[in-house]
Amino acid sequence: MSLRLKTILGIAIIQAVLLLILASITLEYLRTTNYDSLSKRASTTATLFATTTADAVLSYDLASLSAFVDEVMKNPDLVYARVLGPGNQVFAEGGDAAILSRPFKQDIDVEHVDDTIFDTYAEISEGGEVYGRVEVGIDINSLTKAIEAATTESATVAAVGMLFVAVFSSMLGTYLTSQLKSLSAAAKSIAKGNLAIKVPFKGRDEISHVAYAFNAMAANLKEVSLRRDQFEAELQELNRSLEDRVQQRTQELEKANHEIKDAQTKLIQSEKMASIGVLSAGVAHEINNPLGFVISNLSTLDIYAKNYRKLVAEYQRLQEIDDPAERDAQLQVIADLTESSDLEFMNDDLDDLLKDTHEGSIRVKEIVKGLKAFSHADQTGRMQLADINECITSTLTVANNELKYHCELSTALGDLPQTYCLPSKIKQVLLNIILNAGHAIEGQGHIDISSQVIGDYIEIRIKDDGCGIAEDEISKLFDPFYTTKQVGEGTGLGLAISYGIIVDEHNGDINVQSEEGKGTCFTLLLPIVTEQLGTGDATVAV
Repeated sequence: MSLRLKTILGIAIIQAVLLLILASITLEYLRTTNYDSLSKRASTTATLFATTTADAVLSYDLASLSAFVDEVMKNPDLVYARVLGPGNQVFAEGGDAAILSRPFKQDIDVEHVDDTIFDTYAEISEGGEVYGRVEVGIDINSLTKAIEAATTESATVAAVGMLFVAVFSSMLGTYLTSQLKSLSAAAKSIAKGNLAIKVPFKGRDEISHVAYAFNAMAANLKEVSLRRDQFEAELQELNRSLEDRVQQRTQELEKANHEIKDAQTKLIQSEKMASIGVLSAGVAHEINNPLGFVISNLSTLDIYAKNYRKLVAEYQRLQEIDDPAERDAQLQVIADLTESSDLEFMNDDLDDLLKDTHEGSIRVKEIVKGLKAFSHADQTGRMQLADINECITSTLTVANNELKYHCELSTALGDLPQTYCLPSKIKQVLLNIILNAGHAIEGQGHIDISSQVIGDYIEIRIKDDGCGIAEDEISKLFDPFYTTKQVGEGTGLGLAISYGIIVDEHNGDINVQSEEGKGTCFTLLLPIVTEQLGTGDATVAV
């Protein structure tokens, strides 16, 4: 495809998209505004008509009702009006007889009207008691035709605009390609090895500057080509001997690097799954609790649904009965069914059932989401923009059942900027330290977790009032396989892995303060990283 054609098509496509978007927005606004206006007008007309006729309906003043109907029919586009008394008895009506003879069906919005008439009603009530209603219908033909005309005009304007764009694009493409033909021919000549080429140019525009630079490039290429031929022969022999050694060494380094990364990933994932294993029984209990009352609520909702279906069926049967005696009998059936099913209690209880069921489902979802985040093995090594406070809260969701029976958790999370990090690994560090804090507490205790911005760093503090750590053991905490737990209760890798994640992978720091018998405080420092540079790299905020 030529540059000229690309220029024409590119500009035309951009202009077409802009025209289509503009036309669509304009037409949608026109349609929505007019539909809303007509809907509001119909509702207002019906309400005012109901208010006007209320006294006449209550006093059965049919003459006044007929006059009111004649008066309201003076409204433009109003095709009928009807006043109904108790038992849907017609007190007065006016307008198109054919339309008045059809069954009344209320229209919710203008867009879905299928008979060109927007039908609506308003109830006539006094002291909370409904004594009748008014029904009106508004013809929407004029509105529909206006919108269709606007659509046609928009299409015409768009077509004319596209024509002008095509002509302009063609002229611009012709101008550009005529200037570039000589450059194209020269480039092909250089590609064939003719480095003595020179492009003629005139003027001072950008293409002339390109032609000047092209000639300078051709001259430099000719000089470089001669020098390259001299060095090429010397380098070929040297490269031949070096290539084999470099390739062999590179393969060895790549293999060793891959093995180290693979072993590190497996080690981190193994420690992560060990933490998940410690939490599994508690997590199962956490999921079973909300699932239990969700299932119970669904059973109750099933009973309520059946009662509602019965009531709806009886009301539908009532609408089909015209005889007053039969209607009274059917109303009694409905009243008995309402009392037997305790409709008032069902209505009051329904919102609570749905709210509890929704909250239980969300609780299960959050627990499963947290487990998935922790169990996922992230092998990409690529930093992601993340909220550290969200890492803390999702970690507490997973660890909650392990801690809640003997630890009181309190959080004071400050307003933190998002930062590039490895969220799954940050959560693993938090989980290791929080679980260690819980294990250090015998009986009942407290764990305080806080976050704040300190200069260019995010500080996370995890403090417990557990058994504490002896001073001579603090320096060994981050050594691999060192643990203060009983044999079989810990691998001794959790804090070593945490140190590598925070210090080595995130350029942060971990500090420990502890006093035996009083508790321990871990402080994590993460640099605030605002720009992603590449795999594992980022720019620290200044």
